[in-house]
Formats: sequence, structure tokens, C-alpha cells
Amino acid sequence: MLDLTPIPAFSDNYIWALSDGRQCWVVDPGEAEPVERWLALQALPLAGILITHHHADHIGGVAALCQARPGLPVYGPETPKIRAITHPVDAGQRVTIGPWVLEILAVPAHTLDHIAYFLAPDDQQPGALFCGDTLFAAGCGRLFEGTPAQLHRALAQFKALPPSTLVCCAHEYTLANLAFAQAVEPGNSAISERCTQEQCKRAAGLPTLPSTLALELATNPFMRTHIPEVQQKAHLQAGTPLADEAEVMGALRRWKDNF
Repeated sequence: MLDLTPIPAFSDNYIWALSDGRQCWVVDPGEAEPVERWLALQALPLAGILITHHHADHIGGVAALCQARPGLPVYGPETPKIRAITHPVDAGQRVTIGPWVLEILAVPAHTLDHIAYFLAPDDQQPGALFCGDTLFAAGCGRLFEGTPAQLHRALAQFKALPPSTLVCCAHEYTLANLAFAQAVEPGNSAISERCTQEQCKRAAGLPTLPSTLALELATNPFMRTHIPEVQQKAHLQAGTPLADEAEVMGALRRWKDNF
């Protein structure tokens, strides 16, 4: 069985740990120390690293983790910006880590080298999506390098996955994202209900993640660019007609950037 743990790092990052009870893989270790501490507490060896993109808060701990474990496999996008990659991967490939097979999705938007890892569901457990900074709970990543059209295509790939898929994103931005979602869709009761639930989790010191794809489809404005109310709000913010969902996505992202 897959055991998923979000290891807190920095002020709001999560480093995802995947374990089968015998060994562990981590996703986007921006810091080494929280990973080493968690591994020691769990008495688990580190078997490999998965990287989604090149930002420092996602790769900053890779060198130290690898230095302590010569030959440790590091999967990630083929880019000169991540020197530690030993196993470059691209869209459509499948990689086997322990008992699991992960499908690689190319999702350029937040950065042009961004990829995601999808673990398909089986009879015993739901699927899991390790999406880095492309998709957040109730939000999405800023467009540092990509375009709204690329973001729309990236999220369309996620929308096609099973609704039960666990969404394992890399930051605890949920409450701020939900405040924006309420501004976009003040009449959406699912957003209000989610706000209450997530506030309770944070008050108890618990992470709001993983989310589920079904929950994102119901409450995340960036996953709801086809909804008339979302489109209308985006039109009002843009102050100009928007031709398609990609332009709606762009208007929402610009609004969120200044929210």
C-alpha cells in the first residue's frame, strides 16, 4: 500500500514522501534536513527523488541528500537548470519506483520545464498526482515562464484524470486561494463549505493536503473556466471581451496576482 506524507519545509512548502513501508521516495526536496529527520523517525531508507521543476525551493536539498547516498536516482525534466538529474523524463514516459508506475505529464506554465507525476488508481487505493506548483488546492501557480494557454492545457490534462485522484501539490496556500475562489464565485456553496473545513484543519495544525481532483473541480476557479459565472467575473476584471477559456484563465491569473 502507498503511504503518502507531506513533510513541511520552509514556511509553506511540502515535500511529499511516498513509502511502501520498506523504503521511501521524495518529491521536490527543497531542503534536506526535514527529509533526513523524517526518514530517521520512520527508520526508512531513501530510494530516490522525483523533481517537478527547477525552482530552488523544490531542488535545494537534492545535492545534500545525494551526497549522503552516492548513486541515488533523481528523476526530473531534462534541463540544464537541474544538474542533479540522473534519469531525465518527458511526457508520455512511465517510470517505475518500487511497486508503483508513474506516468509523466508535461505541464509547462509555471515554468517551461515543469512536469507532473501521475500514479494511476488500482483496486486498493485512489490515484495520486504530484503536480508541483502547477495546481494548488483551490488555486494554481503563477505564470513565471509560460502562458495562460499553456496553463489551460496543463490543467485540462489534470481534469481528465479520475475524480478520486489525490492532488499532492507543493505549498500550503489553501486558505488564501479559497478567499480568492469566494471572490470569483460568491454563490458557490461548495467553496464556503471547504473554507470551513480547511480552516478547522489549519487551526488544529493539520495540512489541508492532499486534496482530491473532485474537490478541485468543484471549488477551484482555475479548474472552472467553463462555468458561466467564472467567465463573467473574468470578463469584468479584464474589462474587455475574452475569446476563449485560455483568455479567461489569463484574466483570472492576473486578478489573483494582485488579489
